[in-house]
Amino acid sequence: MKKKAQPSPSQYTVLKQICKLIPGHLVAKAVAKHGGGKCLSRTFSEWSHVVAMVYAQLSCAIGLNGVCDALRLMGGSLAAIRGATAPSRNNLSHCNRERPAEIMREVFWGTLEHLQSLSAGFAGGARRGKGILRRFRRANVHLVDSTVIPLLALCMDWAQHRRRKAAAKCHLMLDWHTLLPRLAIIDTARQSDGRRARELCAALRPGEIVIFDRAYLDYAHLYDLLKRGVHWVTRAKTNMAYRTLRNLPRSGSILAHKLVKLTGDQAKGKHPAAMRLVTALVEVDGQEREMTFLTNNLQWAASTVADLYRARWQIEVFFKQLKQCFRLHGFLGTTANAIRWQIWSALLTLLLAKFLAFAHGWPHSFMRLVSLLRTLLWKRIPLPRLLALYGTARGSPGRLEPLRQPWLPGLEPLAALLR
Repeated sequence: MKKKAQPSPSQYTVLKQICKLIPGHLVAKAVAKHGGGKCLSRTFSEWSHVVAMVYAQLSCAIGLNGVCDALRLMGGSLAAIRGATAPSRNNLSHCNRERPAEIMREVFWGTLEHLQSLSAGFAGGARRGKGILRRFRRANVHLVDSTVIPLLALCMDWAQHRRRKAAAKCHLMLDWHTLLPRLAIIDTARQSDGRRARELCAALRPGEIVIFDRAYLDYAHLYDLLKRGVHWVTRAKTNMAYRTLRNLPRSGSILAHKLVKLTGDQAKGKHPAAMRLVTALVEVDGQEREMTFLTNNLQWAASTVADLYRARWQIEVFFKQLKQCFRLHGFLGTTANAIRWQIWSALLTLLLAKFLAFAHGWPHSFMRLVSLLRTLLWKRIPLPRLLALYGTARGSPGRLEPLRQPWLPGLEPLAALLR
C-alpha cells in the first residue's frame, strides 16, 4: 500500500508560525497606551503574556500549572517566538490579575486590521455577492447578539447577577460580509441587552443595516436609529400593542404583512413613527416556525425582511465556534481583569485560526482545524504544507480496502482461495 505523504520539516514550530501573524509592534503600542498596571514582573513581559494566553487557548490547557509547566518544558522553542519566556504559576496569576486586559483588547483589534490589510478577500471581498448578500453587496450589514459565559458565584461574586449565579457576557457586533467582529463589549451579565444596544450601534452611519434579536428591543433606541437613517430588523414582542394602518401584499411563506403604529402609552411616545410588521414561516432546525419581525424600511419585500433575519444565525455560529473550540470555562483567574484577559485571548485565537483557514483554503470544519493545530503546536511543520496535505481529504472518509467475508478454515469457497 502506498504510504501517505508526510509534511516536510520546518525550522519554525506551528505555534511560532501562528504567533507571527500578530504584528510585533502592537503589544508595545498597547502598553504605552494603557500602561502595565501594578504588574512589575521583569521576567514575564507583556509579549510573553500574550503568547502564553494564546497557547492556553490553542492547547486547551487545564489550570495555571498546565500552562506554565508546558511552556517551561518547551522553553527553547518558546524563546524563538520573539524572545517569549515561560512564566511561573505566581507570575501568570499575578499578571492576569494586575496587568490591564485592554492590552489584549488592543492587540486583537490591531491584529484584525493587519490581517484584513493582508487580504482583500479576508476583509469581505470573497463573500460579497453570494446568496442573499448579492442584494446587499454594497451595503454594510451588521449582526448584533450576546453570549453568556457562566462563572462560579462562590469565588466571583463581582459577576453575580442572580442569587446563586454569576456570569460574564460578551456583546458582539459582527460584520455580515466578513463574519468578523466589528465591536465587542465584555462585561457582567447583570445588565440587560437593551441597555447595551446604544453602545453597540453608536458608530453606525446612515444607510447601514443592523439586525438584532428582541432582547435588544428598545423603542426609543429604534426611533433614534430611524432618525439617523439606519435600517434595522428585529423580532416583535408577543405582547406588543399596535394599530394596523394598512395591509400590504404578501405571498409564499409570508402569513401577514402590515404597516403598523404602536398604541401603548409608553411605547407610542418612544416610537411615534410607523413600522412594518411581517409574520412569516421560517425554517429552524429543520422545522418551520412562525416568527414576527419589525423593520423601519418601507421598501424591502416582505421575504427580504425574513431572509435578513434568518441570516442572523451566522452570529450564533460564531459564538458556537468560540465556546466549543476554545477555553471559556475553567478560567485562569477569578478577578474581572483575568476573565477579560481570557475572553479577549479566545477572540484573538479564533481570529488567527479563521485567517489560516481562509488563507490556505481549508475545506473542512473549523473544529477540525483547531484540533489539528492543537495536536501539532510544537511540531516543526510548515503550515501551508500541513493544511494543504490534510485539506485534500475532502468529503466523507471511505474504506481503504473492501470488507471480506470471513470463512471457517477448510470451508472457504474456491473464489476466496484464489484471491
